[in-house]
Amino acid sequence: MLRRKSLLFIALLPLLGACGSQIASKETAPTPEYSATPVSTGENSAIIMGLIPAENNQEIANKFEPMRKYIEDKLGRPVKVFQATDYAGVIEGMKKNRVDIAWFGPLSYVLAEQEAGAEAFAVGVLKSGKSTYRSLFVVPGDSPIKSLLDLKGKNVAFVDPASTSGALMPTYMIKKATGKMPQDFFGKLTYAGSHDAAELAVKNKTVDAAADNDITYPKMLTKGLISKESNRVLVYSDPLPGSPLTYRRSLDDTTKKKIKEAILAADKEIKVSGYGDIIRYDAATPADYQKIRDMVKELGLKREQMLK
Repeated sequence: MLRRKSLLFIALLPLLGACGSQIASKETAPTPEYSATPVSTGENSAIIMGLIPAENNQEIANKFEPMRKYIEDKLGRPVKVFQATDYAGVIEGMKKNRVDIAWFGPLSYVLAEQEAGAEAFAVGVLKSGKSTYRSLFVVPGDSPIKSLLDLKGKNVAFVDPASTSGALMPTYMIKKATGKMPQDFFGKLTYAGSHDAAELAVKNKTVDAAADNDITYPKMLTKGLISKESNRVLVYSDPLPGSPLTYRRSLDDTTKKKIKEAILAADKEIKVSGYGDIIRYDAATPADYQKIRDMVKELGLKREQMLK
């Protein structure tokens, strides 16, 4: 059984002064459990947008602010942001009908689909023209580690049990390379809580290696938070389907239609934003994430292992 041991207090020390308060308060009142019955939010009530903490919460909120404001203007009603300390918190928010639309990673979406009736409707397209991204392992630049096999017995950080590029794909890669699950192959497995924190743990050498993705890694290089000398990419994964925007299936159809139409047309009116250098949003469907469901099944992962 995997145990969560947060590295945030170690890895984020250099950033604490700049980040300020990262966790938004849970403003909405408790509502009933998820039901398949459509739930109307009312014409003037606030739409709540949930954002997983893939990076530090303030940065994620800042990236999505233009889209939040745009949706608010198009719908003519308030749009508020909900953030939690982990991926499971946003899934739970949607399950409790406290979150109406949410940005998830591919795995956290599949979990939210099962737990909370989440429905994928859009995905960001990057400057490359692709909506896919890749997982990666990084090690300190002067590390003698040359392959995944060299991680045997090492101290390795993943991001969050519900992270695709920061847990699911790295688990899949380790299993394929070694025949063992990470917790049986590494000497120690910890969870950093965000992609940024995982990278900083490598830079600070509090771990021997960490999982990340090819969105956060180059961003941190550009910002000077890490360098290719401090954080060396060990290996890249095969492409993964992009992180989707979703709404809860129980949201009324009129509201869902307005949200989807607004998101898919956003690039014609504003410079769109999101996780990575997004140029537009394309339509997405639940079927686009079958690869993720297949990986979970092949690895034999249980709900309890991914929603800790």
